[in-house]
Amino acid sequence: MFGFFNGLRRIINIFASLIKKRSNSPDSYWDLVTQQLKMNKNYYAIIMAGGVGSRFWPVSTTEFPKQFHDMLGAGSTLIQKTFSRLSKLVPAENILVLTNERYNNIVLEQLPLLKPEQVLLEPAMRNTAPCILYASLKIQKQNPDAVMVVAPSDHWIEDEVAFAENLKSCFDYCATENALMTLGIQPTFPNTGFGYIEYDKADANAIKKVNQFREKPNYETAKSFLEAGNFLWNGGIFIWSAKAITEAFEKFQPQMNALFFQGYEAYNTDSEKQFITDNYDKAENISIDYAVMEKATNVYVLPATFDWNDLGTWGQLHDKIEKDENNNGVINAKVILENASNNIVRSDADKIIVIDGLHDYIIVDKEGVLLIYPKSKEQDIKRITSLANNL
Repeated sequence: MFGFFNGLRRIINIFASLIKKRSNSPDSYWDLVTQQLKMNKNYYAIIMAGGVGSRFWPVSTTEFPKQFHDMLGAGSTLIQKTFSRLSKLVPAENILVLTNERYNNIVLEQLPLLKPEQVLLEPAMRNTAPCILYASLKIQKQNPDAVMVVAPSDHWIEDEVAFAENLKSCFDYCATENALMTLGIQPTFPNTGFGYIEYDKADANAIKKVNQFREKPNYETAKSFLEAGNFLWNGGIFIWSAKAITEAFEKFQPQMNALFFQGYEAYNTDSEKQFITDNYDKAENISIDYAVMEKATNVYVLPATFDWNDLGTWGQLHDKIEKDENNNGVINAKVILENASNNIVRSDADKIIVIDGLHDYIIVDKEGVLLIYPKSKEQDIKRITSLANNL
């Protein structure tokens, strides 16, 4: 009888969630109901949403970072797109968002299907390994059979059908194998801003054994990676079972594992928040790559079949938006462009922007800041942000 009421409650929750979506037709409404009911209850997702995105200043700020902005003028913020993409495969109630305490209200406002307990708040900045361990232990306690994806909140993926297919393949593999998996991105040019994943060239399987992770290379090394043909960009999307990842932390990060395991009984209870507040800042500041992935031998990669962009800079954003015949990209702005090319222009103000004689520039008008900056120097924007904050 208890199981019946649990199932009924889940159906009611699904109906309530779908009503919020305001489907345009009965057919689409029932399609969504059917989709949610068919979802695998063992599928979980962790959305990483604690970053600041300082290279997108002045739009992205510490108070309101880029994942909460509609960076491409697409009608949805980046975190909303990420949630929507994952919820096509993962039950909405199984999606957790990891973020800084200051962004709690923003997350709940932008993702109204989330309950407050699905937002895990980091009281201190400690990189990706501690928060992933924290979330993984919570999920393991709730469902020992869980398989999960860890995904950044601020990436752009166009072919969401291909993404779902790739993710399903990874879930299936991790449900039966003791594997730590990642989705590797097919490199399109010798990018020096990404880490790379080297896999076994002789491996004919769709899912390939990882030989090693490689640090961000110089240009010549990046060219040699592309020529070799068995290197992928590390996009920071990970898939594993709760059992596999917690065992990996126990093996490779025993001190961190012991710290967070002390709170195991408190997880998913009213005592959880106090335990995290008291202990989180004791964890080492270290990424999941250094903490686990580069040490483990059971690491596998699936070369992704979808387009991907990490939207790390204004230049990368310029690559993804629609452009005019002179390669100017405009977001939320009214512009007059003369003798101007290869610029990206964005404004949140109701004003006309006139540009003449500018080429390869970033032009951003945001409240009290006007940025006019060469695209060739966009890596310096993080430094400029610090200078501006001191004015």
